[in-house]
Amino acid sequence: MNTDVLWPEREWAESQVLRIQTKLHQWAIDDPDRRFDDLFNLVCDPAVLVVAWARVRGNKGKRSAGVDGLRPDAVFSAEEGFLPRLRADLKAREFLPLPVRERMIPKPGSSKRRMLGIPTARDRTVQAALKLVLEPIFEADFKPCSYGFRPRRRAQDAIAEIHQFSSRSYEWVLEGDIEACFDNIDHTALMDRVRRRVGDKRVVSLVKSFLHAGILGEDGLLRETTSGTPQGGILSPLLANVALSVLDEHFAEAWQANSGSTYQRTKRRRAGLANYRIVRYADDFVVLVAGTQAHAEALREDVATVLAPMGLRLSEAKTKVCHIDEGFDFLGFRIQRKRKRGTTKRVVYTYPSKKALASIIGRVRALTRRSSHPTLAVLLRQLNPVLRGWCTYFRHGVSKATFGYLDQYVWHRVVRWIRKRHNKTKWAVLLRRYLPDWRPTEDGVVLFQPQTMTVTRYRYRADNIATPWARRTRTSGSAA
Repeated sequence: MNTDVLWPEREWAESQVLRIQTKLHQWAIDDPDRRFDDLFNLVCDPAVLVVAWARVRGNKGKRSAGVDGLRPDAVFSAEEGFLPRLRADLKAREFLPLPVRERMIPKPGSSKRRMLGIPTARDRTVQAALKLVLEPIFEADFKPCSYGFRPRRRAQDAIAEIHQFSSRSYEWVLEGDIEACFDNIDHTALMDRVRRRVGDKRVVSLVKSFLHAGILGEDGLLRETTSGTPQGGILSPLLANVALSVLDEHFAEAWQANSGSTYQRTKRRRAGLANYRIVRYADDFVVLVAGTQAHAEALREDVATVLAPMGLRLSEAKTKVCHIDEGFDFLGFRIQRKRKRGTTKRVVYTYPSKKALASIIGRVRALTRRSSHPTLAVLLRQLNPVLRGWCTYFRHGVSKATFGYLDQYVWHRVVRWIRKRHNKTKWAVLLRRYLPDWRPTEDGVVLFQPQTMTVTRYRYRADNIATPWARRTRTSGSAA
């Protein structure tokens, strides 16, 4: 790639970055032992920086400033000053990350709060550039059982895999919970895994500098970071997957050695041994066991031993073993085997968990407070995307009854909001003005109806999830 061409147009830059990523990914696949050198020049490349900046400038965090007070959405014409200065500092080896700004946010489904680290705009851009270069390399090594923070993979794939195996004799489940995973990852162990693939000391040094950048707390005190990778950084999910892939590799090796074929799996079961399958989404994972409860209980110590070198440990209180008939919650879904209505057959069902339903109910309640919005149209514009997004996530499950309940609850909350905001107006007038066809409406905005969301079974894709940089196969009449 010609690095003398400065600040290309975004469209051209994206095509060039995709071409480089594809080459890196294929080289990593072709040689599993290859250590990549001279990656630093790619990180500093103008096309990579343009794409990295476009992603920083286009995500939800663009309105949040780091410790330097500079918001990404306040930077205009970055190619004229911001990016040239950043590239010059990188090339001169003068770039030094600043501490992340601490922001305590509510933990979903809990009254507790967790720390979100907000890097500066400069640091986010360099992290995005590092991710563009490193992700295709590490993706070649990641196992198919991992789904979180990976391109073209989503939570529904993890749920579909659990449904697939739990419907086929994998009846015992070890629900794993890692204590403060992002905060406790051992830096030395993580960097050792990074060095297996990255031989460029400049890139290794850059990654390490982000790990040791420190945290500026809400109390104004600066704290060192001796372990972990702060949530909120663009590079953090990739580094967390690099660390947690030790778990994937452990179970993948056991699967290949003992359970690679149906014959081997059957032979093990007849010998009183168990077969295992892990499904992981970031730091949430379950191990499905075709065996007995004792086999599943024995996995606790096995998993703890694998995680210990990475500085991680299981939560004794939250890590538990259950049977598929009892059911368990994972990624917002309740997964449980029940008797199919009208038959004696037992089927594994996936549907929204009580905690997930309580979460959306709480969100609707907060949005429909009396003084939360000036007009009904503004309220509906805030409410509809929340409802549509929640229903879209859960539509690949047995969710019709839940959608019906949510539909009724939202309708009553919005109607109560209308009546409270217009408490001196007669009901007949409100009905004519705001409820044509009994659906809350104003200025052409109609309340989204969850009950109308189509429910379908998600297609299990197994190992057939291609990366964005997959090798193109040669076909007749075309060149690869």
